[in-house]
Amino acid sequence: MGRGERAPTPGQERRPSGALEAEILAALQAAPHPLTPAEVLERLSGGLSYSTVVTILTRLYEKNVLTRDKQGRAFAYAPVADPSGLTARRMHQVMDSGPDRETVLARFVNDLSDHDELLLLRLLAADLAPGQRGDR
Repeated sequence: MGRGERAPTPGQERRPSGALEAEILAALQAAPHPLTPAEVLERLSGGLSYSTVVTILTRLYEKNVLTRDKQGRAFAYAPVADPSGLTARRMHQVMDSGPDRETVLARFVNDLSDHDELLLLRLLAADLAPGQRGDR
């Protein structure tokens, strides 16, 4: 059990690995403005301590998933992107960690479903159309 995290009450299960980060991120994405740790804690269920929330927010910030700005004595946190943008960032990180980017990308494309392959072709064609983002 993490430091500052309360023991589950009878009938309360421990969260799976990564679930707390996902829950905190979802709370931030649903908020109309950046949230302080206290505001995040108010939106969560499950008997967490303030220090646990601060630890998770700090980890997400260090992973470049969140931005933060000083707000009084605390930081206010916000996601760097929407859920789709965060998934795309993770895909880039995985590709950047591979030893041979071309082979990784080729195998990824080769394993796409027919539907996803057509979607990718459509997106690439739109991206390369005149006046679009063909500036790469």
